[in-house]
Amino acid sequence: MNKVDWTMKRIYLDYNATTPLDESVLDAMHPFLKDACGNPASIHQFGQEAGAAVEEARKNLSRLIGASPREIYFTSGATESDNWAILGYARANEHKGRHIVTSSVEHPAVNAPCDLLEEQGFNVTRLPVDGDGMVDPGEFEKALRPDTVMATIMHANNEVGSIQPVEDLSGLARAKGVMFHTDAAQSVGKVPVDVEALGVGLLSLSAHKFYGPKGVGALYVKKGTRMDPLIVGGGQERGYRAGTLNVPGIVGLGRAALVAGARVTEDAAMLARLRDWLQDAIPSRLDGITVNGRGKRLPGTLNVSVAGVQGPDLMVALDLEGIAVSAGAACHSGAAEPSPVLLAMGVSEEAAINSIRISLGRHTTRGDLEVLVDVLPQAVRRARGERLR
Repeated sequence: MNKVDWTMKRIYLDYNATTPLDESVLDAMHPFLKDACGNPASIHQFGQEAGAAVEEARKNLSRLIGASPREIYFTSGATESDNWAILGYARANEHKGRHIVTSSVEHPAVNAPCDLLEEQGFNVTRLPVDGDGMVDPGEFEKALRPDTVMATIMHANNEVGSIQPVEDLSGLARAKGVMFHTDAAQSVGKVPVDVEALGVGLLSLSAHKFYGPKGVGALYVKKGTRMDPLIVGGGQERGYRAGTLNVPGIVGLGRAALVAGARVTEDAAMLARLRDWLQDAIPSRLDGITVNGRGKRLPGTLNVSVAGVQGPDLMVALDLEGIAVSAGAACHSGAAEPSPVLLAMGVSEEAAINSIRISLGRHTTRGDLEVLVDVLPQAVRRARGERLR
């Protein structure tokens, strides 16, 4: 087995999985990891200092997504936010109906609570998508029924980057009195996101997707929305989310939101240029390349299938070259299983297994991508050789 040469320059191209912590975010968090140790629920000066920092973070995040600070509830991340949005709203409003509309390309954090509600007697409609991973608004409208209580459609897909027409979908839902939730974990901080423009009543996000810390996120809940809490046992977050607040994480989320608000448009334009260059450069050096999803996408996301090599094998081969990407297929007991998202888009099982996701970020350079393009043919040969042995 070849060993990684840790003296080589390592190139990180897996920003959709997580992002590095911004230096200013770390600086903002540091006092609350050490001396500013107060519990924001305490009334002494230590607690008041922590509480003020939490509320400043709430304001920063609300400005980033166009919400009111009182519509922001802090959580442990987008998975909790998705679960709370779906379970909390559906259970609190089941008197309106027990039907939910979602899509076939959602993250497991949305699929799992929908599955759970099905087991509890709700009915779930999972809409198909086209070859670019997009939900058709006409099919969405047809799926809405008198007993539809909510719809949950992600804003941007984590695997191929497809940006759904949430404004159109939420308008159709609103006209029928249906609550609309969107998982915006992949879009907040990467493209401009405004809850009023999107027309959503619930929106989930996670700090570590836009250069904040792991383990903290938020749920936007439009004022006047009836929700059941997901976590009980305390009065934190106005009684809707029990548990001592993660003050350092929340402070980091707030600072990451402040930084993103100042540069999101500039970053998006830069990443789109790099992504487009890479999309053209890879097929110029390697045959058998298929781009999965060419429609409206996140600026830094490129998903490709490479003929004759499974995604996990190519991911390992690139890792040995010091380059981190993500495989579209999951490995279980030595066998690769195709991405359900790509299958839902009409990609063949073989091409889905042969896919990798390359996701760029704030620190990606043209030089990084040139290295990737240079080593990719060698990595493909290595991966094919590993499969043949």
